[in-house]
Amino acid sequence: SKVDNANADVLRTMCERAKDSAPKVVIVLAAVNDGKVTFAAACGKEALALGANAGKIVKAGEAFYDLVSNYEDIENKVADVKTLETECDMQAHKILTALNASFITPFDREDIYSITKEMDDIVDSIEEVANRFIVFDVNKLKPESFAMATYIMQAIRELEVMFKHLPEAQKNSIVREQIIEVNRIENDGDVLYRDALKKLFREEKDPIELIKWKHLYEQLETSLDSCENVANIVEGVIMKYA
Repeated sequence: SKVDNANADVLRTMCERAKDSAPKVVIVLAAVNDGKVTFAAACGKEALALGANAGKIVKAGEAFYDLVSNYEDIENKVADVKTLETECDMQAHKILTALNASFITPFDREDIYSITKEMDDIVDSIEEVANRFIVFDVNKLKPESFAMATYIMQAIRELEVMFKHLPEAQKNSIVREQIIEVNRIENDGDVLYRDALKKLFREEKDPIELIKWKHLYEQLETSLDSCENVANIVEGVIMKYA
């Protein structure tokens, strides 16, 4: 909507009031002052949750972390991870369906699509690893796998905080700090992944075990990469609307 004779502060106040009374909508206001156009936008809590809800990702990450940190009752724990992965797939489908039907979105459709896909990929990769523990008949985990799972869980929690503060991205530096932290975690994970592969190829004499663990390490790295990809896309959104 166009608002006459309003500066940026007035527009922001109006947006904040509007989103509190209409949690499912996205509000975009504009004003013209001295020939210059000022925009302000806000999205209600439910609208934001639709586009960037990390809650189910956290639950899946916690289930996977419990599996690798307490490697027992494996089949039931893997089944739990699979159930949560399916719920994440359904959530992603809901987001994309709503995205297709929405006229106004919190930010560009392409960005919402990319974030949704990468978040889904985080869980797809860890579910793949959990499933392969059974398929490959893995009786004992390597310490590097636990360390990589720890990095993944850390990155997921940082993403959760990032999304929680996303509506405040232009007001403080919390979101940017979380993006930097996810990047740092992924960089540390890269070093660990390369060292794990180096150790695997130098020390493992059983070719079957080598093939198994190479695949598992790669999937763990893919999950961590997806965490960084989500953070990078959000960083691009912030820069776009700064």
